Amino acid sequence: MAKKQMNKCNFCGRNELEVKLLIHGMDACICDECAEQAWDIVQSNKIKATMTALEDFDIKKLPKPTDIKAYLDQYVIGQDDAKRYLAVAVYNHYKRLSQLGAADDVEIEKSNIIMVGATGTGKTLMARTIAKMLKVPFTIVDATVFTEAGYVGEDVESILTRLLQVADFDQEAAERGIVFIDEIDKIARKADNPSITRDVSGEGVQQGLLKLLEGSIVNVPPKGGRKHPDQDYVHLDTRNILFICGGAFDGIERKIAQRLNTHVVGYNAVQNVARIDRNDLLRYIVPQDLKAFGLIPEIIGRLPMLTHLEPLDRKALRAILTEPKNSLIRQQVKLFEMDGIKLTFTDEALEYIVDKALEYKLGARGLRSIVESIVIGPQFDLPSRGIKEFTIDVDFARQQMDKANLQAEAI
Repeated sequence: MAKKQMNKCNFCGRNELEVKLLIHGMDACICDECAEQAWDIVQSNKIKATMTALEDFDIKKLPKPTDIKAYLDQYVIGQDDAKRYLAVAVYNHYKRLSQLGAADDVEIEKSNIIMVGATGTGKTLMARTIAKMLKVPFTIVDATVFTEAGYVGEDVESILTRLLQVADFDQEAAERGIVFIDEIDKIARKADNPSITRDVSGEGVQQGLLKLLEGSIVNVPPKGGRKHPDQDYVHLDTRNILFICGGAFDGIERKIAQRLNTHVVGYNAVQNVARIDRNDLLRYIVPQDLKAFGLIPEIIGRLPMLTHLEPLDRKALRAILTEPKNSLIRQQVKLFEMDGIKLTFTDEALEYIVDKALEYKLGARGLRSIVESIVIGPQFDLPSRGIKEFTIDVDFARQQMDKANLQAEAI
C-alpha cells in the first residue's frame, strides 16, 4: 500500500506535522510562521516607501514663497495679495510634510485657505497654474455638484476619489495632496436662520465637508459615485491634505457695506466713510461677512486663511491680453500660425477689446468671449484662402462685435 504524501510548506519545506498551521492554496502551501514573516516584510517595505516619499520634501530644496509667487506672476496678472497667501499656504504645507515622522513635540497644524473674488479675476487660474509646479497630487473640484448624503448628486467624499485618481491610487501620496474646491459660495445656506427642513445642497453639504477639512479617516469609494453598504472603501486620512477654497460670493459686498456702516459712528464718521474704497469692498472682508452670506461658523473656522482678489481694472485687463505666457492673444496667434498665417492685432483693436470687457463686467472671461467673437470669421475663412498674413484692426473688431450682437438679439 502506497504511503500518503504529506503536504509541505513551499517556503521553508516543513510538513504539516512540524508546524502549527499550514495554509493551502491552489498549487502551493504556506505555514503560519512564513506568513507572519511575509507580513513583516510587506510592512517594512511600506514604511521605507513612506519615508522615502517624505525625504523628497527637503526644506532646502523646496520652492520658497517668493519663488512660488514669481511662477504665478508668469501666468496671472496682478492679485499680489492672493498670490502671497497662496504661496505661503503651499509652502507651509510642504514644511508640515517634511516634519512628519520627526521626533518633535510641536505639531504644526494645517491652514486651509479661502479666496473670495468676482468672476473672471483668476481664482481657478491660480489653482491650475500652481498645480503645474507642485510635487504633491493636486485636484480641482466643483462644489456645485455636491448634495447632502442620500440625495441625487455627488457625496462630498467624491472629492477624495478624484484626489486618489490623480495620485494613481497611491494612498500615501493622496494623503499629502492639495484639493482646490471651486464655487464654494454655491453651497451657502439659503437663509440666515436654520430651517427645520433640509437644505439639500447648502448647509447639509457644508456639514459633510467639516470632517474633510478638519482631518479624519474618511471612507472613500475608489470608483466614485453613490455609496452603498456592500461597496469596498479606501480609508483615507485627511489630516495632511491641504484644502483651498474659492468662490465669487456674488452680493457679499452688500454684507460688507452694511457692516462698515454700522461701525462708522462718532466724531470721525465722515472721514471714515471717505476712506472706504467703494469700488473694492472685498478688501475689507472678514470671516463675519462669510457667516452673514451663508457659510456656517464651523466651516469658516476650518478655513483660517482668508484673502480676496481685486477687481480687474483697465490696466490689468490690457496686460492679461498680451503679457502672460498663455495670454489670449498668444493663443490665437499660435492657432493661426499652425495654419501658416501670421496674425497681428493693432493697439487700437486691443483697447477696443478692453473697453468691451469693462462694459460686460465679466473679467478675464469676458476678454476671452470677445476675442473669440472677433476671430471666429477669420478662423473659418482664412485657412482655405491661402492668405499668409492677417491684421485685426479696430474697425474689423467693431464690425465683428456688431455682427455678433445682432445675431444674439435675433436669437
